Amino acid sequence: MSRFSISSLLATGFGLGYLPKAPGTWGSLATLGAYFLLSPGLSLKGELLIAFALALLGFWSAGKTARLRKCQDPSEVVIDEIAGQWLALVNQGPTLWILLSFLLFRLLDIQKPFPVRIAERLPGGLGIMADDLVAGLLANLCLTFLRSLVT
Repeated sequence: MSRFSISSLLATGFGLGYLPKAPGTWGSLATLGAYFLLSPGLSLKGELLIAFALALLGFWSAGKTARLRKCQDPSEVVIDEIAGQWLALVNQGPTLWILLSFLLFRLLDIQKPFPVRIAERLPGGLGIMADDLVAGLLANLCLTFLRSLVT
């Protein structure tokens, strides 16, 4: 499969997945940058729409890339981290919460606590994406709850 097919470009975060060390972290960092640039002009509905679009693109591109590479979860696929990180960032507001969102998402994605680990066992693109989307949702819910306690 060509590194330059549309599905491969999307799945690898336009090549971020080919970086030699910690490609998932690079995908999350790129998402953080995109969020800083885009979120001031977005409503909550707009942020959620982007999360939904990333998830749909991820299911398709990650699944196709995994099938073509004959690998269950190719390490160069980072669309899952991009979509999960974006979901963790939705509606997080001030910079401190955005940075905490990045850290908590990465922790949950790497450690894979329940129910993240269960979501990872699903087949194909669904499994590639589901664990990161669950980690992103958990990070978002935890930080939203914590923010409600301190503000």
